[in-house]
Amino acid sequence: MNTGEIIVLFFSVLMCIPTLASITRFDQWWIRGFDFPRIQISFLVILVIVASFIVYDLEKTWHWIAIGFLVLSLVYQLIKIYPYTWFSKKQVLKFKGTDPNATISILVSNVLTPNKRYDRLINLVNDRKPDLLLTLESDKTWEKNLEVLEKDYEYTVKIPLDNLYGMHLYSKLKLEDINVSYLVQEDIPSIHAYVILRNGKKVKLHCLHPMPPSPTESDTSTNRDAELLMLGRDIDVQEQTTLVIGDLNDVAWSRTTKLFLKLSGMMDPRIGRGFFNTFHANYSLLRWPLDHVFHSKDFTLLDIARERNIGSDHFPMYIKLNHEPTAEMVNEDTESPDHEEEEWAEEKIQNADPLQQKVPLSSPGSNRPKRRFLSIWRNAWLKQVFQ
Repeated sequence: MNTGEIIVLFFSVLMCIPTLASITRFDQWWIRGFDFPRIQISFLVILVIVASFIVYDLEKTWHWIAIGFLVLSLVYQLIKIYPYTWFSKKQVLKFKGTDPNATISILVSNVLTPNKRYDRLINLVNDRKPDLLLTLESDKTWEKNLEVLEKDYEYTVKIPLDNLYGMHLYSKLKLEDINVSYLVQEDIPSIHAYVILRNGKKVKLHCLHPMPPSPTESDTSTNRDAELLMLGRDIDVQEQTTLVIGDLNDVAWSRTTKLFLKLSGMMDPRIGRGFFNTFHANYSLLRWPLDHVFHSKDFTLLDIARERNIGSDHFPMYIKLNHEPTAEMVNEDTESPDHEEEEWAEEKIQNADPLQQKVPLSSPGSNRPKRRFLSIWRNAWLKQVFQ
């Protein structure tokens, strides 16, 4: 074995480690960390495959075995990220019409507590004019500097904290039944409320920012996973129109987020449209989607965008949705969890020993129309309204 073969074999083994780690269900931070850079891992695996064909003479069996493992690793990574490429079918259809009374626009921004460029976020808000603004990592200083927005945002929920888990919600639309909860950890809040659309429709809103698995914050992903899976378990999108927004400190393609979507029945409008990588804003080659807006099936999409840099390590995420009950018939169906997945979710929740056993979901009564079947001609008409 020559030096070139040794080097390529070393990198071949190295590039298989992320895939092998991802297949496991261990929740140590360094293992779950491989869930994040799947785009980058895929690119590196391709480079090693190319190097293998250049360096190996392909006359030895182990050459083909090494390349085979690399190909399997690449296929695994690509399967995970494929739904978030333009090649995949869109899960949420786009709305062609206009009904301002049924729309809601949202801007989610992890502002980074030490960041002092308050003007950048304020200018972005003034440009986009979202109905809802959710800031994460916002402290008293951020709260003070964002007071200029309150002339346009009558309804606010303010949780200033200095531990990187402060949260502020600003809304032009009326908020009701506001509940600030600490689901898993006593210093990490979440906001639960009803937001009232201009047509009077009540939408359940959940704002989250769980702790990520990392050597500086949490040794495992247990608490983060539990917070997401608790919410997924307790949401009932058949009875209540729902939005889940925030910096979830998890990528869209991870096992936990995918199971959250299965448990809750929520939709991800990025599927079929792109990655919309929001972190890390300062490193263009190390980015993945951490900031999310999920919604129940009775919404269609008007606009979605990753916004410009505001001086934080996260890009803000913008989305505009249209509420339309008939959208349930034309949006793609979501998968349902199997029994093993439900057991795993419950085990995760119990291992975290949450402060609350249930997410605040009390409803004053859902006014969603009952699910109904549509005739062939009506389905055809709906396809003309949505694309």
